[in-house]
Parts: sequence; C-alpha cells; structure tokens
Amino acid sequence: MDARPHITCQQLVDFIMSYLEHELPQDQRAEFDRHMAACPSCVDYLKTYEKTVLLARSCADDPVPEDVPESLVQAILEARKKM
Repeated sequence: MDARPHITCQQLVDFIMSYLEHELPQDQRAEFDRHMAACPSCVDYLKTYEKTVLLARSCADDPVPEDVPESLVQAILEARKKM
C-alpha cells in the first residue's frame, strides 16, 4: 500500500462535488477513496451531501414564493452559475 498520507477531511470537502461528478483525476480519486475507507465521519458527510444535492435538484423547478426578496433570488441564481 502507498505510504503517502491520506488527504485531510477538509481537502475531501473541497473536492466533494468534483468527486460526485466524476471529474477528479484518477490519482486524486484514489486518494479520496482511500480517505473514505478510513474515515467514517466523511462517509456520513458524503451521504448527507448526496441527499442534499438530490433534494435541491428535485425542487429546482418549484416556483419561488412571492415573499422571497428579489436580491436573494438573484444571489442564488448567480451562485448556481458558478457550480
């Protein structure tokens, strides 16, 4: 087994979306998987993250309630463009 240290939990969080979208280079994905095999907390975090993404996508087409400030709507739309 490779003697290099595992990525940290913070690094895992930084790369989680790329991991889920299969955009990590193979060596980084291997390090991610290695960390997941040794860190039950990150396994739980990943499961929660995946559920959150699914829930967010499932309600993406719901109409915005009228009492939501337009500035908030615009901020969310801008953030989604950066994803």
